[in-house]
This record gives sequence, C-alpha cells and structure tokens, in this order.
Amino acid sequence: LHSSVLKWPDRNTVAAAAAEFARREAGHRQGLLKLGYFGSYARGDWGVGSDLDLVAVVGNSGRTFSERPLDWDLPGLPVPAEILVYTATEWETVTGRGDRFATVMATEVVWLI
Repeated sequence: LHSSVLKWPDRNTVAAAAAEFARREAGHRQGLLKLGYFGSYARGDWGVGSDLDLVAVVGNSGRTFSERPLDWDLPGLPVPAEILVYTATEWETVTGRGDRFATVMATEVVWLI
C-alpha cells in the first residue's frame, strides 16, 4: 500500500505558538496595542492546509498598510500565517463600519494581547 498521510498542527498547537509569538512581540515591539488571530483556527473549523490569520493594532506607523506586514517575522509559526496591521485610528474606522469584516473582527478574534 502506497498512501500518504497528511498531518497538520491542531488548534491547541497553533494557539500555543500564537500565544508565544504574541509574548515575544509584546516584549520588543513598541506601540503594539492588540494582537490576535481570527479565521478557521479561531472558529475551530481548521483543517489540513489552513493558515493562521493574525491581526495587530499599533499606535501609529510611518509605513503604508500594505508594507506593515513586512515588519513581522511569521515563518517561526507552525503553519503559514498572514497578518493585517492597523493603526489605532484605522482600527476604529474598520470596526465601526458595521460590515461583515467588522462583525468578524468584533466576534471572532481571539485576542492574545
């Protein structure tokens, strides 16, 4: 029999790694106000191939929204990860819009910081 078995880190493994990542970031990233994750790992419906969706809120930034993720070292996490980085002002605007994304951010994010 020649079958392959796909193993993927479970929710607890990914959550623990995300919490450790948050502790490290809080220790050296000035201006970090919030850091959490959302998506399949937050909802509990993750599976093989799921990535970790992170969101951060910083006091301010001199970089554009699309440039900010470049400042974060994500390869150490056990699954592929992406991060959205908002300034505090942008976060207020995004969460105040009342659209689907704002609802997801209000109800789904597991805040680590």
